[in-house]
Amino acid sequence: MTPTPPDDTRPLTGSGLDYGPAGDGDGTRVVRAGLPSEEPYEPPLPGPVFAAHYHLPGEVEGAPYAYGRDANPTWTRLERAIAELEAPEDPEAEVVVFSSGMGAISAVLLSLTRPGQTVVLPCDGYNLLAALRERLEGFGVRVRTAPTGGDAQLSEVEGANLLWLETPSNPGLDVCDIRRLAHAAHEQGALVAVDNTLATPLGQRPLLLGADISVASGTKALTGHGDVLLGYVATRSPEVAAAVRAWRKTVGAIPGPMEAWLAHRSLATLEVRTQRQAGNALAVAEALAARPEVGDVRHPGLTDDPAHALASHQMSRYGCVVSFTLPDQAHANRFLARLRLVGDATSFGGVRSTAERRGRWGGDPVPEGFVRLSVGVEDSADLVRDIRRALDASAAPESGTGADGLGGAV
Repeated sequence: MTPTPPDDTRPLTGSGLDYGPAGDGDGTRVVRAGLPSEEPYEPPLPGPVFAAHYHLPGEVEGAPYAYGRDANPTWTRLERAIAELEAPEDPEAEVVVFSSGMGAISAVLLSLTRPGQTVVLPCDGYNLLAALRERLEGFGVRVRTAPTGGDAQLSEVEGANLLWLETPSNPGLDVCDIRRLAHAAHEQGALVAVDNTLATPLGQRPLLLGADISVASGTKALTGHGDVLLGYVATRSPEVAAAVRAWRKTVGAIPGPMEAWLAHRSLATLEVRTQRQAGNALAVAEALAARPEVGDVRHPGLTDDPAHALASHQMSRYGCVVSFTLPDQAHANRFLARLRLVGDATSFGGVRSTAERRGRWGGDPVPEGFVRLSVGVEDSADLVRDIRRALDASAAPESGTGADGLGGAV
């Protein structure tokens, strides 16, 4: 178990003012999350600590920092900050940061399961879960799957040891009832983990909804600028925290100090970014839904979306992702090529809008014309105008273009 960090890495009071989480709104909380106590002439957020080793006199037991793979003061501040967001009223909540979202996901699934045990996964979740399923089964773990929507995973919970939820799901944007599923899983003695990447801890707090573990890729909206790879595991269980922390140390899936510092710096704008993105995403979804050539528009904020009622119950904002389907692959490629303000790129949650034809990766059960659009913080009217113009321009193939509608370009 990692020793308790020294006081200068914990959120404390400063200048006689209480900066604790109780009663603070999210906008206030993200600005102050994980900051050390105020010291004269020192920066509010100290810079990254670059160290492979630390001065270590005497015995290792009780030393807060000994070696760079075990702990780093920059990680500690970020971990405390994320814990304050995931479980604001619980000072005992712990966070372990990783070098990527897949590092965090792998740590949970591979450190908390044993041969002969059973894991329940969503069949419509992030596509690399399929690779993890193969790895788990290779280790002798039984894996069952079911869709996210309609709480279908309930049918697979009996006898399970770990239930993995992804809500909203990526890329289909279905939602499941965390409280209901967590209650059923706990009756079976199973742990419950929720991939909270799309919602962020400001949009949904799985630990407060009954889950044991909240996992996320900080690469996405948490950091929001498309320049950091990061993941984390949040939990209120000391045993779970110790297990995933030991896994991180053993496999070396550690974040760099610069990445951790950039992530902490970016948290200060998380509330304003995600609020703006959620509003923009709803405007874009409404504009797409009005187009006859666009099918199956999904965004939990749409009042007629299948996930809206449940999302309204357990989410405080609906996220930045909109998905929809164009008639075919060529049509989707023409649309993407004609966008001006939306980059053709993978990932989501950034301040700049991006979109992609998700089927190009393989592994996702989506039509060839399926598009996942991540809405940024641009002016809403500009985004809607750009999308409408691109839809108009891509309505029919131009003469001389290749089969992909892009003039034969690769």
